[in-house]
Amino acid sequence: MFEVFSRSYYLGRLYVTPTNGEHALMHSDQHERINEEVYATGDGVERLDAPLVMKLETSHFPVHGADAVPTNTLALPESMLEGIDVRNPPSLREVFLARRERARQLLSFAGGLRADDAGPTGDEPSNAGT
Repeated sequence: MFEVFSRSYYLGRLYVTPTNGEHALMHSDQHERINEEVYATGDGVERLDAPLVMKLETSHFPVHGADAVPTNTLALPESMLEGIDVRNPPSLREVFLARRERARQLLSFAGGLRADDAGPTGDEPSNAGT
């Protein structure tokens, strides 16, 4: 689903569709699997429900899991889609997934979440969610 893009991001393609909710969402099973592969270290008991940090065009946002969202789909609130060209939703788009350390940094800048909510630091696997 995601492949290494840079030292800070993985690159993947997801269907982007609007949602009436307040948060960016993806299918909960995929969210948990990606969380485990990208943010977990394998040391002890770890949270697998922490938000993933993704980027679409120039916007970064936390992504939560939800069973109602179809697989391979990123559901974004209407307000987040303003200025983003999403035609005939769902629209297949390139999406960036922040690596563990980059996610921690972005979440700490965003406020509202502590930097350690994104998981501990360390080396990530070469591919995520594949």
